[in-house]
Amino acid sequence: MPAPRYLFAACAFGLLATACTSAGSDGDYTPKPKGYNRIDLPPHAYQQLAPGHPYTFQYSRYAKVLRDSSYLAQPHWINVYYPQLKANVQITYADMKGNRQLTNRLLEDARKLTSKHEIKATAIDERIIKTPSGQRVAVFELQGEVPSQFQFYTTDSTRHFFRGALYFRTATANDSLAPVIDYVKKDIVQLLNTLKYQ
Repeated sequence: MPAPRYLFAACAFGLLATACTSAGSDGDYTPKPKGYNRIDLPPHAYQQLAPGHPYTFQYSRYAKVLRDSSYLAQPHWINVYYPQLKANVQITYADMKGNRQLTNRLLEDARKLTSKHEIKATAIDERIIKTPSGQRVAVFELQGEVPSQFQFYTTDSTRHFFRGALYFRTATANDSLAPVIDYVKKDIVQLLNTLKYQ
């Protein structure tokens, strides 16, 4: 005669309870603090951008400057790529030639490109910073699982329009990338502080 179902259920519950209490008998469980993967980041060190562009700046010695190979790329669009970190700072540049309509369109495009991330962003912090040379730079820090965590643009309002955005070529979550994001942001600030037009 088969055993009643409730007997099997009681036995299963008893085994589960025994397993749970014996597993926890080593001591109290204490939640661990939030942690990150160990990433060894080199000390910040910089080099000057090679001639050939209408702008110059200092960038990380651990990065490579690559020509933008996308089909939309214009002259003087480059990528400051960190092979070890899989980080990429996309730089775009436009010579406005005193065209006020073009300036307005570029400003609008820069804001649109940032606002596209609003769907996934938990916050977008915008501020204006002033570089040692007196340039004003609009900086956007994006939080949440966004593809670009840091964006910026600056213009002299007559000729030069310079824009950049940080991306990572990895599927790693942004909270795990936090130390690397902070590291590259410091390099971007150095880039902006040393930016000069030719």
